[in-house]
Amino acid sequence: MKKTPRHQQISSELLSEILAGKHDHSNRLPSEAQLVMRFKVSRPTVARALLDLKAKGVLERRAGSGTYLRKDRDAHPGLRHLGLLVPGLGKIEIMDVICGELANLARVNDLGMHWGGSTCPSADKSMSIDEAEGLCSRYIATGVSGVFFAPFEHTTDNEAANRRITERLSHAGIPVVLIDRDICAFPQRSPFDLVGIDNFAGGYVLADHLIKLGAKRLAVVTRPFSAATIEARKAGASAAMHAHGLTVPRDFLHAGDPGDVKFARKLIAGRQYDAVICTNDHTAAQLLQSLTRLNLKVPQNLRLVGFDDVRYATLLAVPLTTIQQPCRDIAITAFNAMRERIANPTLPARSLLLTPRLVVRESCGTYAAK
Repeated sequence: MKKTPRHQQISSELLSEILAGKHDHSNRLPSEAQLVMRFKVSRPTVARALLDLKAKGVLERRAGSGTYLRKDRDAHPGLRHLGLLVPGLGKIEIMDVICGELANLARVNDLGMHWGGSTCPSADKSMSIDEAEGLCSRYIATGVSGVFFAPFEHTTDNEAANRRITERLSHAGIPVVLIDRDICAFPQRSPFDLVGIDNFAGGYVLADHLIKLGAKRLAVVTRPFSAATIEARKAGASAAMHAHGLTVPRDFLHAGDPGDVKFARKLIAGRQYDAVICTNDHTAAQLLQSLTRLNLKVPQNLRLVGFDDVRYATLLAVPLTTIQQPCRDIAITAFNAMRERIANPTLPARSLLLTPRLVVRESCGTYAAK
């Protein structure tokens, strides 16, 4: 992929700051000399970046005075920009990758990308529901062209909050593309475009793989108040068990804290399971630690698999078998879906689900079986 010229990178970053309101207090941008020091580039590069923004109708140059924001800039068609509303940004690896790719796509397509309060995510803390609703208000007031939204999970009031946010954006005429998960429980669907992996197929692939390795008694482990994707993965795993003629236990799904030894001890009591499907790699990593404290060996005593294929999946004491999230393809699909939605708001709601890919490592016991 061709690298974006430096002056375009600078103009995109300045545009994102303008859209975020960073420079509104004075209507005047820093001087060229200040921008040269900040970006560590030559003065002609900065001048060209400012010229790009001037051509879009964002800035005006006043001889002997400086560079100013145009007061009518919000009405200019060159100021189209998109918003990200992603609670897990800076905390969840796959979301960081997806959003980074979306920002790159916006940049090369001459669009601004608003991360929410700044030009990049913060890893200090997760976004609260109140912060998300405040950001939603800001997007509506600013008049963004569309919003990519990854709904809240792991909170007691996530469903109500997700509905409030999407309804407000929808009533304001702002297109919404959901990333990774829907705002309602599986198998229901909301009236918004959804882009993510085929979670039902992912659950099926994991269970089918474990069963072919000899596992007969499977369980699914998740955290409380997880998203609708978890139910889809559970349904896929159940379907695989039925396809192999196995009975799905009544307590097939276990919700709790995988880092809690008491939870792990209860899970393995009586050795009623010989394989566990964790709903993401973070859950699997924490459960692996808890099982180690209980002197239970993976995969010798219990087969274990995850979902996402994050970077540390290969660095665990027992490398993790998992489903790979095609983050870049999700971003490209979501970006194209947003452009199509903006161009034609009457399109029916679509579910754009990408094919999962199984990544086999030691935790499932494949190599031990051979």
